[in-house]
Amino acid sequence: MSCSTPEVPSVVLDALMPNARRLVTNRRGSTVWEVFGPRGHYAVKLGYPIAATADWPAQPWTALAPAREAAVLHRLGFDVIAYGEWEHGTWNFQPWHEGPDLHRLWEPCREPDPVITPHTSVALGCVEALAELHSKGWAHGDVQPAHFIIGPERTHLIDLALARGGYVPQGYDFPFRGCLVHYEAPEIARSVLATGEAEPTQQADIYALGATLLISATGWRAVEYPDDAPRPVQRQAVANGRRRPVKAPGELGELIDAMLSHTPEDRPTIYELGKALS
Repeated sequence: MSCSTPEVPSVVLDALMPNARRLVTNRRGSTVWEVFGPRGHYAVKLGYPIAATADWPAQPWTALAPAREAAVLHRLGFDVIAYGEWEHGTWNFQPWHEGPDLHRLWEPCREPDPVITPHTSVALGCVEALAELHSKGWAHGDVQPAHFIIGPERTHLIDLALARGGYVPQGYDFPFRGCLVHYEAPEIARSVLATGEAEPTQQADIYALGATLLISATGWRAVEYPDDAPRPVQRQAVANGRRRPVKAPGELGELIDAMLSHTPEDRPTIYELGKALS
């Protein structure tokens, strides 16, 4: 597929009858549109395959990600999600969640002389959103700051295309090959390095949540490696547990340190985190 921005397919336009739309994200293999219309306020996701380059292998799974996410959301009981196929891959639309993501919300905390510190109530909202998923037997697999939307009434955990925990139609399923390395647990990194694949777990989600809270509060990654290092080098640093001597301010610091434990069994459960933050 060319590098031009894909337009919303006509089947989606016919279903939503939008009177306005805005491109939110345009990255390799995926675009997201915010769509307004008489039938509601929606996020429309389009997936398409990533062609191979000199630096990256081909990634055909990105074409299936919107349909896979919609199938997961259906399994979790969100019946308003629609999805289907278009000429380059799959699409879904789902209700739009209003609010900043965690990284943007905590931007003032990362100033050189911050006047505020990260609020534990915000961290608790993230924990509660992840706990809701874990209580249904699922692991998210792609926990990161951009996937926590801090709404006026509750925090939403979005982008469940990589989640594992129940049936997904075979035609839309694909192996889990890791996520953004900044938030990848050591055991996930080791498995991807060894086999090219891994199995998302709730313990790995806890590690990713710790890394998410840390980078949002301080601007620092949990693990030290050069910014321009190839992905296998990044993963090896994570697998080796090369932690930065960085601690989040306030009472979150000790909790985040526990969440980033190298051994999965040493990390607190999502319920222990909720109790501590409550």
